[in-house]
Amino acid sequence: MNNSDVLRRLRYTFDFSDQEVIDLFGAGGLTVTRELISNLMKKDEDPSHQPCSNVQLSAFLNGMIIRERGVKAGAEGPPLPERVLTNNTKLRKLRIALNLQESDMLALMALAGMPLSRAELSALFRKPDHKHYRECQDQILRNFLRGLQLKFRGREG
Repeated sequence: MNNSDVLRRLRYTFDFSDQEVIDLFGAGGLTVTRELISNLMKKDEDPSHQPCSNVQLSAFLNGMIIRERGVKAGAEGPPLPERVLTNNTKLRKLRIALNLQESDMLALMALAGMPLSRAELSALFRKPDHKHYRECQDQILRNFLRGLQLKFRGREG
């Protein structure tokens, strides 16, 4: 799932204003302009659309974590944004930012019409070298974001 889709869906789900998006990027350690936010939010077909990079989405998700949970104890500021961002990492960052427990995650997936077992969910959060690690496919991330949207907005968008 591309980063621009994730960013757009999160903005819609939580009804973030331009300023809130700018503040979240800032909290994650990245300074952005209103023009850049506008270009990131445009549809992929729009000629002025700018794709959201891994570093940009990582900074945004880190900003969500910091806004909701605060800076990690002992840290001297926001963590550096990752240059490689997998769907597993995106899902993990959202889980941390929203303080979701396993039961919350399973409920969101069920709400989106894609129920997972506890074992399937825990496999997504294992280290990649673990024998039971499972790569988070686009369909899982898409349905998780859809479940968030249904929970927080109450309808499809």
